[in-house]
Amino acid sequence: MWLEGPDRQDAVSADRPARVADVHEAALAMPHVTVETGKRASNPIYQVGGKSFVFFRTPRPDAVDPVTGERYDDVIVIWVGEEAEKLALVQDAESPFFTTPHFEGHPSVLVRAGRLHETTRVEIVELVQGAWLAQASPTRARAWLAEQGLPGGL
Repeated sequence: MWLEGPDRQDAVSADRPARVADVHEAALAMPHVTVETGKRASNPIYQVGGKSFVFFRTPRPDAVDPVTGERYDDVIVIWVGEEAEKLALVQDAESPFFTTPHFEGHPSVLVRAGRLHETTRVEIVELVQGAWLAQASPTRARAWLAEQGLPGGL
């Protein structure tokens, strides 16, 4: 989707299951990113222009293990550009991506860090890049797309 040219070829040829480090690396690779920490925990919150685009959530009652009832302590929230993208990611029951009633109508998907390996590094990088684009200002988004040689750039 967003990786193009030699970068995409290298990434695809070396693609592997995604890891938490890939989320951090992809978020930090985007321009104008700041990292905040959560109020109740030291969970990272990646922002562009003061808007969050990826964050590591603290355990909450809306995301629990269906067998044990324990709150998930490894949920990552990733913004998406539009509802159709969210639905495409969460509709498949086998997908590692999900949502909860708390996030109904919110342009984001959830994924457990413990299930990242069910997707690929390339998919996670593209999702994080898309999250950044969804939250970046139009000027920053156009500039980044232009630097990548992608449609929508300056």
